[in-house]
Amino acid sequence: MELTILCDNHTLIDRYYLGEPALSFYIEDGEKRILFDTGYSDVFLRNAEKMDIDLSGITDIVFSHGHNDHTGGFTALKKAYDLTGICVHAHPDTFKPKRHEGLDVGTPYHSEDLFPALWAPSAVPVQISEHLLFLGEIPRTVPFEKHLTVGTYLEKGRWRKDPVRDDSALVYHQGGTLTVITGCSHSGICNIISYAEELFHTDHVTDVIGGFHLMEDEKRIRHTAGFLRDHVWGSLVPCHCISLQAKHVMMQDNEVLEAGSGMRICWHENGKRSVEY
Repeated sequence: MELTILCDNHTLIDRYYLGEPALSFYIEDGEKRILFDTGYSDVFLRNAEKMDIDLSGITDIVFSHGHNDHTGGFTALKKAYDLTGICVHAHPDTFKPKRHEGLDVGTPYHSEDLFPALWAPSAVPVQISEHLLFLGEIPRTVPFEKHLTVGTYLEKGRWRKDPVRDDSALVYHQGGTLTVITGCSHSGICNIISYAEELFHTDHVTDVIGGFHLMEDEKRIRHTAGFLRDHVWGSLVPCHCISLQAKHVMMQDNEVLEAGSGMRICWHENGKRSVEY
C-alpha cells in the first residue's frame, strides 16, 4: 500500500505544495485507488496535479467524518471529474448538521449531492480493498476517551452535544502489519486503536497516521502518550489537528515522523516501510 498526503495543515520545506487546516490522503492498494477525505477546498486537487497523481482513476472515496475540513473539497472534485460509479464510504450520520463555536462545521451539502457517485453508508466495518478495512462506528471503551464531544449536532429538531459518532478510520492489514489511518480521531485515537486490535485479535498496531485531535488538555495528552507507548510498536505520523506539546510528549517513548503535504509512505509486502519527503 502507498499513501500520499495530498493536503495537511503543514507543508514540507523545498516541496512547494499548498497547505490548509484540513486533511486529504490518496491511497493505492492493489487495483484500488482511494481518496480518504477531501480537505476543505480544492487544495488537494491542486497538490495532486503538482504530484502527477491522476484523481480521475479513483475507485472509492472514504469520509472519516462529517466536518467540512474533511468533506468540503468534494464539490471541487465533482466539478473536475466524472464520479459515476465511484463508491463513497462513511458513517450514516456524516451529513447531520453540525456547529462549533457559533459556526456551521458540518458537511456543506447533502448525501443526494454525491450523485453520480454511489453513497454506501455503514456503521459496521466494511472491507474497502484487499488490505483496507473501514471501521464504521468506533466503540468508546478507553476510560479517558469515553465522553469526548465536539460542538453540537442537529437531531430530531434539537441541537445536542456532538459525540461525533460518525468519526471513523481505516486499518491497513497485510502480513504482520496493522496500520491505523485516521481523519481527526474525534472518537478518540486510543478507542480507534483498541477497536482495530479487537477486530484483528492483537494487542498492538504497527503505525498510526492521521489526525489525533490532541491540543491543550495536558492530562489527556499524558494518558494518550502512555497508551501509544504500549500499543504502537512502529511509528506515529500525527497530522492536521495536534499541538506541538502533544507531539513533544509522544516523542519521549515513540518514533514520531514529521508530516505535511507531499509526504509519501509505502508499506511493502515484506513488512518494511519506506518514507519519501
